[in-house]
Amino acid sequence: MQAQHCHGAETLSEFILQQQTGETINKGFYLGTRVAHGQYSSTCIVFERPAFENMKNILQPGINCWKIDEVSESGLLIDAKDYYRAFCNAAATAERYVLLSGWQFDSDVALIREGNDDKTGITLISFLDRLCEKNPDLRIYILAWNFSVIYSIDREWLQSWNFKWNTNERIQFCFDSCHPFGASHHQKFVVVDGRIAFLGGLDLCSGRWDDRSHRATNPLRVNGDQSPYPPFHDVQSYHVGPVAARLEEFFKEQWRAVCNYDLDLGAPARSHAVRFENSLPVKSARVGVSRTQVRTTDTGNESVREIRHLFRDAISAAESFIYIENQYFSSQAIHEALVRRMSDRRRSRLEIVLVLAKEANAFVEQASIGIAQAKVIRNLRNLAAQTGHKLGIYYAASAAENGEEVATYVHSKLLLIDDQFLSVGSANLNNRSMGLDTELNVSWQVGDGETEAQQSIRDVRVNLLAEHTGLEVREANQLARTTGLVGYLDQTCNNPHSRLRLHPNFEGSADGESWIETFFPDGLPLDPEGPVFGEDSYEPIPESRDGLFPKGINWLSSLLSRGIE
Repeated sequence: MQAQHCHGAETLSEFILQQQTGETINKGFYLGTRVAHGQYSSTCIVFERPAFENMKNILQPGINCWKIDEVSESGLLIDAKDYYRAFCNAAATAERYVLLSGWQFDSDVALIREGNDDKTGITLISFLDRLCEKNPDLRIYILAWNFSVIYSIDREWLQSWNFKWNTNERIQFCFDSCHPFGASHHQKFVVVDGRIAFLGGLDLCSGRWDDRSHRATNPLRVNGDQSPYPPFHDVQSYHVGPVAARLEEFFKEQWRAVCNYDLDLGAPARSHAVRFENSLPVKSARVGVSRTQVRTTDTGNESVREIRHLFRDAISAAESFIYIENQYFSSQAIHEALVRRMSDRRRSRLEIVLVLAKEANAFVEQASIGIAQAKVIRNLRNLAAQTGHKLGIYYAASAAENGEEVATYVHSKLLLIDDQFLSVGSANLNNRSMGLDTELNVSWQVGDGETEAQQSIRDVRVNLLAEHTGLEVREANQLARTTGLVGYLDQTCNNPHSRLRLHPNFEGSADGESWIETFFPDGLPLDPEGPVFGEDSYEPIPESRDGLFPKGINWLSSLLSRGIE
């Protein structure tokens, strides 16, 4: 099924997509064009089309989500340029408190890097300190992962001192090490006065800021020491309403476990309007919150694996297509869920699109997650060829002035099903995020008759693919299709003007890694789905590896590398 281009340019114009036979299949409106320098209209294409038959209800409190709460406004902010500005705008309205929870914070990270306002160039620690100076009633609480020694080279030294003693006394910083052995505090969320919240894959730290153009070189994409880093893509959600109070509850629970006292935050403050510039609204009044969490009790470890159940249930419910963006793809649970859905010949054939990081950004990650991911991808490609499902696996890249390819590091954690279900959060598609590290995701699902909500989720998918392909809207309107999407994206990879590339799925091993595969065919055992010392791991060590040497390597590796991001 081929679609014609939409007609019109800078103004709202109506267009019709037709099959070659002339049969009308879609009618819609085109809202503006792609703007120069990587800025995109938040609703490039708005389709009027029949909705899919509603899928079965996925969100089930107590099974795959903690709670479902109302929101008056919610949506996505793509990449850190827009998220950091939205965070600053929201935090500036705080009357009583700001809660920050993350895998990493850097006091010297510049939040807003262009513009003419007084926030341009301000660092995280200066911004928070300024907020407290302006508001004598404001308190700020920061909960950060007490990172493993293996990350000390890349982390800010004396961070606790910087946040505790070099700032206003009403800024309280606490390292979170309240986890089972080998786990990490990996969630990334912010709550302002119990009424505004942000949650997703973005930390307020070095190496994250980028705009949506993801140019090969960008003078603003530098760390505090002015060292440059490659293009970086991520997604953060925003929420206004009761779900923010739910996330506040989660923060207070974790603070109590870590710091051994309760936070008395008082009654919620009055609401203030905040503009979420360049956002992608999701027109749904309900948001589900799902967790991965392991609590150590007197009788052992208690695991909450709502995100794992959520992803498996969502994949099982898919009838048309699955769209995934993720930093990793090594989870055995998610791999098996896809295998089951693809192997069911009674069900419809799917279009499955995966946008991943081209390769792991460190030796430890490549030697553990990378090897397992290559095997998962190879297996899925073989299965798709056997069953007739369309599977496309991609990464995005830009060309430097010398023609050299510079890959965009995909760090987002997003799952979208049939334009009717969307989940965003901190959980990678690796084993750790499914059962070991502390994770948070939020999800929207379209209800009966909610055509506006379905349209908004479709807009998210089209907008993200437009960014990854880098195509003009006149070409990118084809991204809204569901039938033939993988074929179209495969062709797009051959377009010299496109940023999209076919994922190479590195098969061979570098000389430095060959010894690892000799002893550990699935990679170093640094990506477990449960505590290192526990009975609830998803994939226990086979009997052939049950000797003292493999167990010792498992223990030592986890000691050195707990908390692979």
